[in-house]
Amino acid sequence: MTNPRITRSLIVMVFGTFFGILCSTLMNTALPQLMTVFNVTEAQVQWVTNGYMLVNALMIPVSAFLIKRFSFRHLFLIATTIFLLGTTLGATGTYFIVVIIARMIQAIGAGMMMPLVNVLAIRYAQPEKKGAIMGIIGLAFNFSPIIGPTISGIILDYLSWRYLFIIIIPLIALTLLAAWFILPNIAHNELPSFDLRGLIIISIGLWSLLMGLSSISAAHFWSWRVAGLIAVGLIFTIIFIGSQRNHTDPLINLHVFRHKQFVVATTINTLITATMYGNTILLPLLIQTIQHRSALVSGLVVLPGALLTGTLSRLSGRLYDRLDVRWLVYTGLTIDCLGTLLQALIGTNSTPVVLAIFQTVRQFGLVTMLIPLQTHALGLLPYDIVPDGVATFNTIRQVAASFGTALIVAVVANVNQHWTQQAGFYGITAGFLVCLSLLLVALVVAKALTKQKPTTSQS
Repeated sequence: MTNPRITRSLIVMVFGTFFGILCSTLMNTALPQLMTVFNVTEAQVQWVTNGYMLVNALMIPVSAFLIKRFSFRHLFLIATTIFLLGTTLGATGTYFIVVIIARMIQAIGAGMMMPLVNVLAIRYAQPEKKGAIMGIIGLAFNFSPIIGPTISGIILDYLSWRYLFIIIIPLIALTLLAAWFILPNIAHNELPSFDLRGLIIISIGLWSLLMGLSSISAAHFWSWRVAGLIAVGLIFTIIFIGSQRNHTDPLINLHVFRHKQFVVATTINTLITATMYGNTILLPLLIQTIQHRSALVSGLVVLPGALLTGTLSRLSGRLYDRLDVRWLVYTGLTIDCLGTLLQALIGTNSTPVVLAIFQTVRQFGLVTMLIPLQTHALGLLPYDIVPDGVATFNTIRQVAASFGTALIVAVVANVNQHWTQQAGFYGITAGFLVCLSLLLVALVVAKALTKQKPTTSQS
């Protein structure tokens, strides 16, 4: 960054976004406790996480429109305020539905923050420094969801689930105060129209798909609750894609998909994100529900991998500036596959120490490739469609997190229904095998990656 005020602004925005994304997994360790407190099932309780991620995903393309029309300063202040309101509601809610609504309000704010950080970095970073800058952003995007279960595990061992909201309030208030004084008012002169029809269509499509996937364990596959809702979701999603092709100001600019490397990198990121977030559900279920250990143990199992991710995020961004992205991705996927295979074959009967080692192996693979993939997808886009690329990349990422979690939970629940005598161990193993399958698909897709150019500018 050449402008010191832009650098300070990026720091403030990364700080706020860190907590927004942290909350995407902060509640995962608390799911078993919430099931007991509110007397809800696995299918119901996962909406605390899935509802957050899906609303978050829907807000990201909305932010692409807002970024074109309003200043970074105003948008970030509004987003932070909304996030603070949702967090406060969650801390005081007494009914399960209120907790879900609070999480969705949080997600609106967090979904607005995420694209702002990426667009600011891609637009104002020097071409040869984009990888390093994206490494810093990786602390928010990739480290925070991994450290979330550790933080919540420590809190839950001593305090109630409400403190997962309460502890965030002063930190977000501090972010809001810093943003008020530091963020510059960078004006935008574009006046795009907002595709409200497109937002409604894709909202119906994604919600129907997620509802259908989430109901697999509770209803017959060919019932309306499963196959019917999935069919409705697919129809509305296809209608949405068709509507975007002819719209002058689309909610999602499909022109970004004309750039092959954006498509390839985004596809790989989608697959590994589904496994990453799915894993944050599998481990708490295994450790707390099946092995009957404490939430603190559940959190400590992911701590070494989380610390590794935080330590190496900046390094992986710098490696993108120096090494072939193909080498980084192949190496990362191979290591991640190894860690996932160990989790599937040995992990369910392991001690917490062994589980922590396997999870750390996985995280080493993930941190090797997550930042390079994000930089590769966005850094090669033409300048004028970077906001659209950021919105599309992050939307797909959050949708993948939500749908990946729903799919893995559905597999776990269905396997457990047929193998009840195994006390849930087979279901967890099946969940890890689903993650491994997605990673193997990513390895195949990675063959289409090409070496990045010496600079990240492209016409």
